[in-house]
Amino acid sequence: MDTISTTEELEDLIGLPLERTRKKVRTSLSEFDRQWLAASPFCVLSTTDANGRVDASPKGDPAGFIHVLDEHTIAIPERPGNKLAFGFHNILENPNVGILSVVPGRTDTLRINGTARIVRDADFFDQMVVKGHRPRAAVVVSVEEVFTHCGKAFMRSGLWQPETWDPENLPSIAVLAQAYTQPETPLEELESYYGPSYAERMYRD
Repeated sequence: MDTISTTEELEDLIGLPLERTRKKVRTSLSEFDRQWLAASPFCVLSTTDANGRVDASPKGDPAGFIHVLDEHTIAIPERPGNKLAFGFHNILENPNVGILSVVPGRTDTLRINGTARIVRDADFFDQMVVKGHRPRAAVVVSVEEVFTHCGKAFMRSGLWQPETWDPENLPSIAVLAQAYTQPETPLEELESYYGPSYAERMYRD
């Protein structure tokens, strides 16, 4: 492999950003950013531990779940999950995080970089209740960089084009669970577990 190992080599290969591109990186949330977050039901939160190992975790709730505290601060509620908490452990070691916020049907995205802390409780938790579930914790992020990312990746991938979708071409989550974690459990039982009742249990601790 012909590997790039210096900044100079990288810049020779891809070039330098235009001045107008540099200007899009801001240090606080604008009114347009607030509107975007109010419409976004999904994001990916990236964290890194003290040794540089990276984790990217999907987060989702009804649109507007990323709570804007002020122009420099946002909060992401934590919902019941598998309790591995890779991202939380990383934040305890290294507070630097990156967020990619998505709005269905939009090819552009909103990117936020900053430093995070884990909060056990706060007054604004009352505004994060969904289906009776008040989060036990939230990731509070101090915004350092925010910018809109162009839609080329989503356009190239055809992500929002249903004619490109083929989810049945992959093993189901029940098949994967049997292969990786529960080989002794009958497939029918796993399919029932991950069936319609799975969605009904999403906000139960």
